[in-house]
Amino acid sequence: MTDYGHFIGGRHVAGTSGRFADVFEPMTGEVAGRVALASQEEIRAAVANSAEAQVKWAAVNPQRRARVLMKFLDLINQNMDELAELLSREHGKTVADAKGDIQRGFEVVEFACGVPHLLKGEFTDGAGPGIDAYAMRQPLGVVAGITPFNFPAMIPMWKFAPAIACGNAFILKPSERDPGVPMRLAELMIEAGLPTGILNVVNGDKVAVDALLDDPDIKAIGFVGSTPIAEYIYARGAASGKRVHAFGGAKNHMVIMPDADMDQTVDALIGAGYGSAGERCMAISVAVPVGKGTADRLMEKLVPRVEALKIGPSSDASADYGPLVTQAAVDKVRSYVEIGLKEGATLAVDGRGFKMQGYEKGFYFGSCLFDNVTKDMRIYKEEIFGPVLSVVRAKTYEEALSLCNDHEYGNGVAIFTRDGDAARDFVSKVQVGMVGVNVPIPTPLAYYSFGGWKRSSFGDLNQHGPDSIRFYTKTKTVTSRWPSGVKEGAEFSMPTM
Repeated sequence: MTDYGHFIGGRHVAGTSGRFADVFEPMTGEVAGRVALASQEEIRAAVANSAEAQVKWAAVNPQRRARVLMKFLDLINQNMDELAELLSREHGKTVADAKGDIQRGFEVVEFACGVPHLLKGEFTDGAGPGIDAYAMRQPLGVVAGITPFNFPAMIPMWKFAPAIACGNAFILKPSERDPGVPMRLAELMIEAGLPTGILNVVNGDKVAVDALLDDPDIKAIGFVGSTPIAEYIYARGAASGKRVHAFGGAKNHMVIMPDADMDQTVDALIGAGYGSAGERCMAISVAVPVGKGTADRLMEKLVPRVEALKIGPSSDASADYGPLVTQAAVDKVRSYVEIGLKEGATLAVDGRGFKMQGYEKGFYFGSCLFDNVTKDMRIYKEEIFGPVLSVVRAKTYEEALSLCNDHEYGNGVAIFTRDGDAARDFVSKVQVGMVGVNVPIPTPLAYYSFGGWKRSSFGDLNQHGPDSIRFYTKTKTVTSRWPSGVKEGAEFSMPTM
């Protein structure tokens, strides 16, 4: 059993609220530990500690801040196996998938190491007679991130790496379901040379979230999770004067054109739909074949592949995916399958009866595939967040495009085709933030920005890439004139130079 408190001021501290939550091992269903849930007072103490430390950190030049991140990268590499096994044990994803989670966070840290260049600012010599103009980016102060259970390494690194590189102090509130890796990352940052207080980790629930949203010393806050909570965080954070970006749910479509390579398409769809048990905001959860012939060929190849997926414990290197994160998640997915049947969809592959031999108490759910799903069904409109794929048959390309554009979510989308003109038209017209062409999960590289549209995202700026530098800094513009050779005297009209 592992007890998690908080990580404040460079050391582990026990929780004092008296409230705790269980941490499960999803592959066995056993309670593996417990995590302290912070009170308002504990949040205030963590913020005060960060506020004091941030002043000196902001004065450290960007190159030296980047060196800390470079050392952190070395430590991630040295501890990759340990981190992946811990992540896999608490989340449930396979070890190979856990390493991918860590790697995608690692790449954003690499990007943040370029902060000396990213913060160079602008300068105009001789903007007017004897006048120079320049702009600089300065840190906000103390900022915070509220991160989800499904990527306990990647998303914390997406948030704290650019924030800290820009000279801010960061308060991380990870998911209480799998707190082990975020706590370990904080330890490694201290080992890399980060001053104490610049990265504090507080575990908690809504009490902690509300305390972060209301704290006057926190200048910006980022969130990833469900849309109702994203909307709540955006509204409450903005009302308290904070800069907020909040990322919510998704219902990602893959449009399959008649000329698509069907073998390639099915390979992509299987991995994107069922990888990590579907617990990804970029998972493909809706396949949209265009034309009856395309749909029939897709189902002919897809059904046996879904039936053959191997589900196993997180430690099984040959498993395609592992358990869900909690029993509540299993129950939610099962309820959606029942809803789909009641709504009239065809359950072409039924995984509800799956049992993992030797792990009967684990949080496993078998692969499910629906056909003949229509846009009025809840299983189409709502995010299921499990190993369930829906096939919505479109008669024409225009109908397929409309399905993507009319959906309330706009996170990711893909089109599979050999036709460059069709792909170009789709990329231009689809109302979704991240688009893949023959790429099923179009998560941008670290030096581009990640973010969806519509009810998948609240706020003006996205995660990582150039937007992260803009989000975690404020711009100061200076107009400078020196008196030598400049005509003296008061000026009452608007200066035009």
